[in-house]
Amino acid sequence: MTLDIARVRDSYPALAEGFAHLDGAAGTQVAAPVIDAIAGTMRRAVSNRGTAFEAARRSGEIVAAARQAVADLVGGTAEGVVFGPSATGLTYTVARTLAKTWRSGDEVVVSRLDHDANVRPWVQAAQSAGVTVRWAEFDPSTGELPAAQYTDLIGPRTRLVAITAASNAIGTIPPVREIADLAHAAGSLLYVDGVHATPHLPIDVAALGADFYVTSAYKWSGPHIAAVVADPATWARLSPSKLMPSPDSVPDRFEFGTLSFELLAGVTAAVDHLADLDESAAGDRRTRLLAGMTLAAAYEKALLERLVKGLDAVVCPAPADRCPTVSFRIAGQSPAETATALGDEGICVFSGDYYAYEYFTATGLRDTGGAVRASIYHYNTAEEVDRLLEAVTRLGSRPPRS
Repeated sequence: MTLDIARVRDSYPALAEGFAHLDGAAGTQVAAPVIDAIAGTMRRAVSNRGTAFEAARRSGEIVAAARQAVADLVGGTAEGVVFGPSATGLTYTVARTLAKTWRSGDEVVVSRLDHDANVRPWVQAAQSAGVTVRWAEFDPSTGELPAAQYTDLIGPRTRLVAITAASNAIGTIPPVREIADLAHAAGSLLYVDGVHATPHLPIDVAALGADFYVTSAYKWSGPHIAAVVADPATWARLSPSKLMPSPDSVPDRFEFGTLSFELLAGVTAAVDHLADLDESAAGDRRTRLLAGMTLAAAYEKALLERLVKGLDAVVCPAPADRCPTVSFRIAGQSPAETATALGDEGICVFSGDYYAYEYFTATGLRDTGGAVRASIYHYNTAEEVDRLLEAVTRLGSRPPRS
């Protein structure tokens, strides 16, 4: 079975404008069923959650459906899904809550490969609690994050290890399970940033060994809302700061204020869209999701190989096992100049550090503008990849600005 790319692209109305959207790592375009679900929810009577009347019951059903959808997507349980406005905001919530249990002499381990949303909340929480921060380093020649270093980084006072499931800068897929086993052997929790991995890989939080797994729906065809998934028993041991009248049950006590019911309806629709990627798949939604995401991953891998081969020497370190994301620079141009020139040709890419602050600082590229990032999603085509490569070739042949 191969991905029916024409069918896939037909489900994204924004693609009709003709731009080459190679910026999926910053957020994908929205699938039509998601748009319909959000609009449909707003056309019906929806109240705050309750049981006294239909509009209140309806909102509760929307929340429950979205929790189950995210659980199916990543292999968790619905009762362990906590929603919030962004992965950054949710990570801050978990960090501040966990930090209440930390004591002087405790340690947390973060990685220089990660998006800053899985670095700064832990660093700042550690500083507030008087806890030591230890750093995992990536290999600058390969872009990999060696697991062996965690043997020295993790110890009996380690309380939290934060790790990305895939780099949003160069696509590296770290050995999360190996790191999880080391963390758990020391009695530490593992917080996994799955924002960049979830759109590209079939995910199983249990297989990863993640105690917490965060993901953002707008990176996988959905609306701007995020979720953290954990075992309900893990949530039950934590006590967040919250309003007195707000629910004390799990997972509700970690969600502040009224949820966006229309966006949650869009979350469910986005998951259903992903479950429909493989037309031949049968079974429950989780089974169809695994089949669809596996199919999409194979399709994206072929496009990535085409892209990397064409970019050749201008690509930043290219890990062997990676999500379909590359960062590059053209000699004689700032990354911002390159991105703007590509944008003028209708090719959508971003430049800068894309919040991979530690990565670009460590490589010495941040002070000179970072790099240009191209990220492939399952609605992209070989023609769009070639369009980018041809434009990069033209830009690279221009004489440097004096």
